[in-house]
Amino acid sequence: MDQFLLTAFLFLIAGVIAVPIATRFKLGSVLGYLIAGIILAPALRALNVDVVSLQHFAEFGVVMMLFLVGLELEPKLLWEMRAKLLGLGGLQVGLSAGLVTAVAMMFGMAWQTALAVGLVLSLSSTAIVLQTLNEKGLMKTDGGQSSFAVLLFQDIAVIPMLAFLPLLALPEMADMAGHGAALSTADEAVIATEHGADHSDDHAQGHGAGHSEAHGDGHGEGHGDDHGASLSLVDGLPPWGQALVTLAAIASVIVGGSYLTRPIFRFISQAQLRELFTAAALMLVIGIALLMTLVGLSPALGTFLAGVVLANSEYRHELESDIDPFKGLLLGLFFMTVGALIDFALLSEEFFLIFGLTLLLLAIKAGVLYGLAVGFKLQGADRPLLAVALAQAGEFGFVLLSFTVANNVLPQEISDRLLLIVALSMLLTPLLFILYDRVISAFYIEEQAQEADEIDVDAKIIIAGHGRFGGIVNRMLRASGYETVVLDHSSSQLEMLRIFGFRAFYGDATRPDLLHAAGIENARMLVIAIDDKHATTELVRFVTENFPHVYVIARARDRDHVYELYAAGCRDIIRETFDSGVRTGRSALEALGMHPYEAELRSRDFVARDRHAIAQLAAVYDMNVPIHLNETYVERAKELREQSEAEMRGELRNYKARAERGWNPPTPADVEKEKSDDAAARSAETQT
Repeated sequence: MDQFLLTAFLFLIAGVIAVPIATRFKLGSVLGYLIAGIILAPALRALNVDVVSLQHFAEFGVVMMLFLVGLELEPKLLWEMRAKLLGLGGLQVGLSAGLVTAVAMMFGMAWQTALAVGLVLSLSSTAIVLQTLNEKGLMKTDGGQSSFAVLLFQDIAVIPMLAFLPLLALPEMADMAGHGAALSTADEAVIATEHGADHSDDHAQGHGAGHSEAHGDGHGEGHGDDHGASLSLVDGLPPWGQALVTLAAIASVIVGGSYLTRPIFRFISQAQLRELFTAAALMLVIGIALLMTLVGLSPALGTFLAGVVLANSEYRHELESDIDPFKGLLLGLFFMTVGALIDFALLSEEFFLIFGLTLLLLAIKAGVLYGLAVGFKLQGADRPLLAVALAQAGEFGFVLLSFTVANNVLPQEISDRLLLIVALSMLLTPLLFILYDRVISAFYIEEQAQEADEIDVDAKIIIAGHGRFGGIVNRMLRASGYETVVLDHSSSQLEMLRIFGFRAFYGDATRPDLLHAAGIENARMLVIAIDDKHATTELVRFVTENFPHVYVIARARDRDHVYELYAAGCRDIIRETFDSGVRTGRSALEALGMHPYEAELRSRDFVARDRHAIAQLAAVYDMNVPIHLNETYVERAKELREQSEAEMRGELRNYKARAERGWNPPTPADVEKEKSDDAAARSAETQT
């Protein structure tokens, strides 16, 4: 128990220290976890911690992550992704495996061994890629969606790979493995006789630590008789029986998710205990993962399917909030184990060879992915994003390598070096994303001038961004008779708009040359409705400084962003959730008995006071100091809030006595009634 607590404490403190530091320097949380694992490695070896077993446990974080991804995808959206899922994903795996196989054969490997290496290295890291894309806000881009489609196909492809790889076993390797096992047993017996049981135990433990990576799950599967049989629902069945059981398991997930989860969660919610719902959410994910494992399928694939089925459930958000903390902790643990498992002794001996092969792998996969991005008509920076995101090898590589060694497909010495290549490629991925952010995307922004659509519409209103926010603005303006120029850098979004008859142009609205092509010099208004906070602020600053005649309306993500936009020169700032919050408050007042007319007046009064407060607080806002640490801001905010609440309470007028007349203003009788009520109240106060 003491060692368990110490190990847990070491992992937690390493993550708590390393990740904030990495995030502060904009390196990303994934690289922070990897560095923490590298630093922890000596301590873990000193404590004889089985890092491989920890990694297998932590891989369940990937299962949870795919469940949460599935919750965000409706079946209709998944069906729309079928072309990328099968075409882009299938071609990526096939071409990458083929090229890596060819390179391996050039190094003198047999074709069976080379093909196994190609299949293992064709996969990418679901954990690192999805985590990084979500952190950087790139998941909704065309490149992000294409990356997700490829990763999903790879998770599916693991299943036939596990069935196919044993067919590549070499007979001579099986003979060598049996001979090596006999020698190893004899050597250990001699050591035990000459040096005692304690020394023998130490030797066996060291040997296991050195090779546990290669003899993990795969060894257990390959020699189940020796080490205990694993549970399975398909062992011993004929092929048609295995297929029926597998289909039945998938059907049970779909049917159970559609019809059984609602009554189960409804029953649990009656207990009014949050921890029971959390336990039920974990039970659901673990149960589905177990079922998929029992029929020989990927648990990640099963939980993803369950997430898609539950995407329309009213319990979706509760499930997401309950699972997300466990997912984050397990993924962090997984990344730290990847860093801790890097064999620096072997790496130092063959550094140039292993590092060179890692770079070669990254180059091969990036080249394949970039070519596919062009073929599937991705535009601009989405092409290198796809290439950079998926160039590494993946966490399934650890599982497949141990599986190939246990089934006599790969020799141990090749597996050890491939493990280093897989780990190094994953370690380099966060650095590649930094390269993409700071160099590649900036280059494509400059080059995009040649790729942007030719704008042939002469309109005085420019709308930057046509998503769920900008689309509503555009529809209202066009319905009122105003012509607009719509700019958006998502090719899939523009394609959908054109299908529905909307005219829009491809390009990045933050580029000065594109704004010039859109007619910013003669424009009357610019509506900024893009997602990126920093890009919005910079665009506001550029337009207000260079084109002061243009009226700018900017979308703000939150209150901090309001102050940044205000400092940049914008005076018409719309918080994306503020109006909906005000409308909700107005509905709440009406439900509490206030007349709709009075509720509308009070909501307008609240909006006016909030705008006044923002203007006052903007003067004391400091973007270099967090709001809660800015004492001047906090004191001024308290004063304004207390003043506003006191004034609004004093102005409260209640028209409950009159008949409900919708939007009609108060009648003279209502006004006289209010005056008499006020006079009576003052008289009562005087007498008191």
